Amino acid sequence: MLIGFSCKNRGTNKAIGEGEIHYNIEYAGDVSTGMLPKTLIISFKQNKAKFEMLSAFGNSGIVNILNPEDEIYDTYFTLLTLKYYYEGSAEELFPGFDAMEGIEITKTSKVMEICGYNCKNAEVTLPFDRNKIMSVWYTDEIAAESLYITTPFKEIEGVLLDFFCYIGDTEFRFSAKNVYLKTISDDTFARRSNYKKISKEEISSFIYKMVSF
Repeated sequence: MLIGFSCKNRGTNKAIGEGEIHYNIEYAGDVSTGMLPKTLIISFKQNKAKFEMLSAFGNSGIVNILNPEDEIYDTYFTLLTLKYYYEGSAEELFPGFDAMEGIEITKTSKVMEICGYNCKNAEVTLPFDRNKIMSVWYTDEIAAESLYITTPFKEIEGVLLDFFCYIGDTEFRFSAKNVYLKTISDDTFARRSNYKKISKEEISSFIYKMVSF
C-alpha cells in the first residue's frame, strides 16, 4: 500500500506509524552542489528509522540506520567504489554532527501546516554562534517514536518536517515535499553487508570531505 500526501495540498491526514518522508535539500552560502546529496528520504517504522542522503553522482551518499531493537546505530558512506561503515551506539551522535553538539532548543507558540500536518515550531541556538538562531518545524501527528536519539535533535518530541543541520561547515536545509503511508520491510533497518568497518574519526573525515567538495 502506498499513499502519498503532497505538501502542495492542504488538509488533515491521519497519523501514520510506518512509511517514508521525502525532503528537498538546499544549501546555504556559496557552495558547489555537484557532489552534495540532492534528497533526503527517511524510512520509519515505530522507533526504527533509515536516513538516506544521496547525490545524483554514482549513487554516492550517507545512510544512517537506527534500530534500537537490534542495537544497530550504523553510519554508511558510499563514494563510487568506496564503501565504509561505522557501528555507533545509542549514547553518541551519528558521525558528522560534531559541530551541532550542545545546541539549545526552545519551543515557541508558532504553528504551521506542512504536508497536511499541523506543525509546531522550535528555535535552535547554535553552540558555535550564539547569535544565530534557526527555526525547525515538527509534528506529533506522525506516530514514530524517538527517531532522533542519535542526532542533535533528540529533544524534539515529534517528527521534523522542516529543519536544518550542519555537517562540518556546510549548512543543509531540509523541507518535506511528500509523506508516504507505506509498508516498510524490517530488512530496511538491518545491518548492511559488503562495507568495510572503520572508526568514527575515519568515517567523519570522509563525510566532511564529501560535503566540502
